[in-house]
Amino acid sequence: MPKAICFEQFGGPEVMKWMDIEVPEPGPGEARIRHKAVGVNFVDVYQRSGLYKVPLPSIAGNEGAGIVEAVGAGVTLVKPGDRVAYAGVMGAYCEVRNIKAERLCLLPDDISFAQAAAMMLKGLTVQYLIRRTYRVEAGDTVVFHAAAGGVGTIACQWLRMLGAKVIGTAGSEAKCKLARQNGADFCVDYRRENILERVQEITGGAGAAVVYDSVGKDTFETSLKSLSPRGLMVSFGNASGPVPPLDLLLLSQLGSLYVTRPTLATYIAQRSDLEEAAAELFGVVASGAVKIEINQQYPLQDAPKAHQDLEGRKTTGSTILLTD
Repeated sequence: MPKAICFEQFGGPEVMKWMDIEVPEPGPGEARIRHKAVGVNFVDVYQRSGLYKVPLPSIAGNEGAGIVEAVGAGVTLVKPGDRVAYAGVMGAYCEVRNIKAERLCLLPDDISFAQAAAMMLKGLTVQYLIRRTYRVEAGDTVVFHAAAGGVGTIACQWLRMLGAKVIGTAGSEAKCKLARQNGADFCVDYRRENILERVQEITGGAGAAVVYDSVGKDTFETSLKSLSPRGLMVSFGNASGPVPPLDLLLLSQLGSLYVTRPTLATYIAQRSDLEEAAAELFGVVASGAVKIEINQQYPLQDAPKAHQDLEGRKTTGSTILLTD
């Protein structure tokens, strides 16, 4: 019987249990896939902890890669034997699952299962952030928090390819070095330096055109103050906790600023958008401009340990769980 990492209550990593599950034959429009690798992301933590409410009990995880074993009635997008990957569909921490076929992307031959599991959610997130939420152009000054993390390392490389001026932030000199290696022109060690002062110094007081912030509560006000007039604040995560209520007058006082809180689900809700985003992501990875850094690997059953390390800020780049 296939196994999965399930949780029946919200809480810390210890609520996740290694359990047997039943996987029926795929229904109409569904495909059954056998995972080879599964990605680990902060959204998994938010769902497990209860910050993002999900039904209980649930199987954790939101991205994976594997092989199609069977398809249900009406499925033409994939067939048994296809190599596929997906992001944004909860229930990934398992050996086998059924999933809507329209959510699957066919994997190019030159992208491995491990790469795919490490990059689908993070890479598609970067794609919508820097190509659609704010379309970064050459010469734009960008602040990207958590620049040494899974999303950050992909973003820094992609932004370098686009010709942006990138100011990253990270929590140690080692992490800052990693961010610079991946394309950040500057990286602020927030444990030793004042982020706002450094951004003002680097930009000559002009500020950034856009700030990408997945940290949340601890950096939100700093992010707003790091923007140039009419700049865009993109809040896409809550690693330090939820952002408190915002007084809209602050946006006018700081220079007619814009704030948005996007999610990947909205940007890939339509099949055509998913296909276009995935094609662009696969293209930049295949070109070598963006390399996927898999710096942590765990057996699937060790997902609680992976969460502990992620929440403890002990990880860099991408983290994956392996089923074999």
